[in-house]
Amino acid sequence: MSTEATSRTGRPGPAPGALLLCRADPDSVAPVAPLLRERMLLTRAGQGWSVLVPEGRPWLHGEEPVDRVMTGWATALAVGAPWPVLALWWDADRGGYTLASGFRRPVGYIWLANGTPAGEDEAMRTFAARLALDPVLDVQSLDHLTKPDPASDVRSRLRGLLAVLTRVGLDLPAGLAPGEPADRLREVARDRSDAHPVEWEGRPDTVRGELEAAVGRRLTPWLPWSGDPKARALSLAQMATGLPLAAWGLRHRSSGWLTAGALLLTHGALGLSYDLTHPRD
Repeated sequence: MSTEATSRTGRPGPAPGALLLCRADPDSVAPVAPLLRERMLLTRAGQGWSVLVPEGRPWLHGEEPVDRVMTGWATALAVGAPWPVLALWWDADRGGYTLASGFRRPVGYIWLANGTPAGEDEAMRTFAARLALDPVLDVQSLDHLTKPDPASDVRSRLRGLLAVLTRVGLDLPAGLAPGEPADRLREVARDRSDAHPVEWEGRPDTVRGELEAAVGRRLTPWLPWSGDPKARALSLAQMATGLPLAAWGLRHRSSGWLTAGALLLTHGALGLSYDLTHPRD
């Protein structure tokens, strides 16, 4: 299989690939990941971390760029969740990350294929703050990634980013490395004994049952269906946010943002439905 693709300039570069890192255990991620409607593999990635390895159909078999898809997926998973989601992505021209957490605006950084920084330094500081990294040592390491370095390409930049996150428990399985193509990443993930396939069942009642079970097991408050005003307000906010996102994604034929909007609408609707069918005593 090919591990390289041709960039817009005609030069070889990494084949498109991506990883979704969730700062949560796999048991907390498993009930909500199917709502992305993408075939993925879920496995543990260290203490308190999980990684989702997508099949990559939107960018491998469509015309949508991998960064746009991953930003939409990360945003969809993180809204209303108690844990942040970090999307890593790369193609023949560029690579970078998007960090999404709650309703806050996602933050990201980009490097060109040759490692040239093409982002805002402030993004790195926001990244460190949202992940509660060390404000001195970790920020210094991240700051180094924003400086020119002829010896570093985009792969080494992303690996440098991951090296910083090992200090907060991240430990990606061997072989799940930036720069690898999507099919190679899935092969590596599939060989792990704790890998769990994630697929969209297409049945709202099944998804709802899984989410209710997750809440009952106290695995995650991703859907805080407590019946109180805060829960209802969150559901309404998710629907209000999801509608324009879905409309934008549909208008621009962006599957990533369309998925994000649809997930928010579904999430909000299920929350309101739960509130109506499970009244407080």
